[in-house]
Order: sequence, then structure tokens, then C-alpha cells
Amino acid sequence: MISTATARTAEAGFGVYVHWPFCRSKCPYCDFNSHVRDSVDQARWRRALIAELDHWADATPGRRVTSLFFGGGTPSLMEPETVAALIARVRQRWPVARDLEVTLEANPTSVEQARFATLADAGVNRVSLGVQALDDRALRFLGRQHGAGEALAAVAMAHRHFARVSFDLIYARPGQGVADWRRELREALTHAGEHLSVYQLTIEKQTAFEGAHRRGELVLPDEDAATALFEATAEMLAASGRPAYEVSNHARPGSECRHNLTYWRYGDYVGIGPGAHGRPRVSGDKLATRQHRAPEIWLDEVERLGHATTERRVLPPAEQAEEALMMGLRLGEGIDAARFQAATGVRLEDAIDRAGLDLMVAGGFVRRDGATIRATQEGMLRLDAVLARLAA
Repeated sequence: MISTATARTAEAGFGVYVHWPFCRSKCPYCDFNSHVRDSVDQARWRRALIAELDHWADATPGRRVTSLFFGGGTPSLMEPETVAALIARVRQRWPVARDLEVTLEANPTSVEQARFATLADAGVNRVSLGVQALDDRALRFLGRQHGAGEALAAVAMAHRHFARVSFDLIYARPGQGVADWRRELREALTHAGEHLSVYQLTIEKQTAFEGAHRRGELVLPDEDAATALFEATAEMLAASGRPAYEVSNHARPGSECRHNLTYWRYGDYVGIGPGAHGRPRVSGDKLATRQHRAPEIWLDEVERLGHATTERRVLPPAEQAEEALMMGLRLGEGIDAARFQAATGVRLEDAIDRAGLDLMVAGGFVRRDGATIRATQEGMLRLDAVLARLAA
């Protein structure tokens, strides 16, 4: 018989993340591990990614993979042969769920659209498109290489080839008002599938936007304006049948991204490729892992050692609890006490400052429903502050 703790841990799934670090250009808001190169030796990269995948498969034998996610960078620039080889290797090395979710991030340019049919044949069944805006002026500001018309054509083509389609939008752009954003969202909803990701523009360190913001050349909406945009987003997407299941992600019930749910429910996953992080459980220990960030060094290390792991350490229960609290409060479903304890070995009530919880509940930032705690919409708007007050 499977124990309750084992069953609840299994609910979160076991994911495999593959990072492709290359893009055609670097967006000014992006702080992801992405790089521009004149050329990429696709065959060499394919061999290295498979080698590192084998390394982590050896460390996690018998785990049932529920999701595979190709992120980046721009993984739609990978040769479909590489995508197919990695999907096949995952199926060879681990048992996989019958309904294995295979997501690939793509940009909506005509060049990448041409690969959709081949990528679907390779085994990709979910695509996430980096649309970001449906306004040509905004797209130029965001450094995107596509126009709004091209983006909508890509969304339509994706629906023809993939069972599940999502796309990203960015709001709280300079000068953006609620009425304009509502019009843009209405248009997006006429083309959307079951899932949308909607992110607030933030200034990240070591990006082009950080320099522009520091010099006063880029001014974002103030807190009140950003709050109004967030609330309009939540209202319109909930009314469309796609409520927020996470701070920035909206889906019809049952169409959530399973891979990302594994992260937020503090499940186990391995990370493959430059800069990829992982949280696998190996020999009973939850590990924090990280692969070397620099693409060329990563490649050399994998060819020499079979992997490029620069961090591999056992996470103590207190740190697991802190991470699980941070991830779980992002979810609309909140944190279930039994699942939390099964994942971390720590009781939820021992991981939370009780006086802080009472204060957050009284302030309307957190709701307590039996053995579950969840952030309210007001709490989601101030999640960092809520987390700081809740942590024991």
C-alpha cells in the first residue's frame, strides 16, 4: 500500500526541464540565461544535452516523469531533431505518465512558425508563445522581433498543430492605462486557448531596461496604476473562465501547466542545460542543483564529465519549508498542510509565524480554510511582504 505521504508527494509530479540558452536577440527586460551567438553546433549540443540528461536519469531511476519542459532562451530555435531525440531519451530512461505533458517555448516569428508541424511530430503537445503584446509600438519598445499580426498568425497556427496552446502578455508598460489594457486583453481573449500567462513588467538587474530606468528614461506606472491593471486582468480573465491559478497564470480548470504546478507544489524535478536549476530527491534527500551558466563552459564540462553541475547540496528541512512556503503561496489553491509536510518533513504550523499569520488574516491578505492557507487577491499584490511576515 502506498503511504499517504508518498501519495501526496506524487501528486506534485516529477518534471524534467531542458534549457536552451540561445536567442536571436536579447530583449531589454530579460534577465534569463539567454545568449546571442552567430552559429550553434546543433549536433554537438544535442549530444551534450542527452549526456547530461543521462547523468540525472542515473541519479533518479524509476521516477515517473509527468512533464518535460523546453525553456530558454528560445527553444523553438533548436532543431526539431534535437527536440525529438530528447523526448525519446526521456521515455527511454524513465517511466512516463500516459498523458506526459511536453511543453516548448517559442517566439511567434514566421521562421519559428514553420517548425510547428515538425515539432508536433517530434512529440511536443503544448506550446507557450512569447507574444508579450498585441500593439506594434509596444512590441518595438519590448525589443520583440515580431509584429502583432505575425503574433496572431502564430497563435492560429499553433492551435492547428498542438493540443494545448498558451501565450504570454506583459502589462504595466510605460503610459499604459486600464482602458487600453482592457481593449488589448479583449482582443487576446478572442484568440486565446485554455491558458494565458500575464506578467507585470518589472525592472530586473543587469538588463537594458535597468539602465534606462536608472537614468530616468523609462518610467513605469506607479503602484496604484499597477494595482488597477492587475485587478482588471484578474477580473477579465476570471470572467472568461480562466481564473488565476497562480499569480501570473490563468487557465480553465484542468488546463493548468502541469510542469509549473510541480514547481509551485514543491515537487521534484531535474534541470538540464546551462544554468538550469533542479530540486530532485536522490537517495531520500532533496537536493538543490544548478548547472554551469556559461554555454561554452557548460558544453566543455559535459563533454569532459558527462554533466556540468556546479551546485549539488542537500536541502535541510527548514530550507525546504521556506521554499515550499514561498512557492505554494503563489497558487490560488494555496498550501495544504498535509502536502506541505509530506514534501518537506516540516509541519506547516511550525514553518509559519503564528502571530504573523493572524495579522495577515485579520488584514485580509491571507485566508485560512481548515488545513489550507492561501493568499487573497490583496495578498497576491503584496506577496513579498506577506511572505516576510509569515516566515517563522
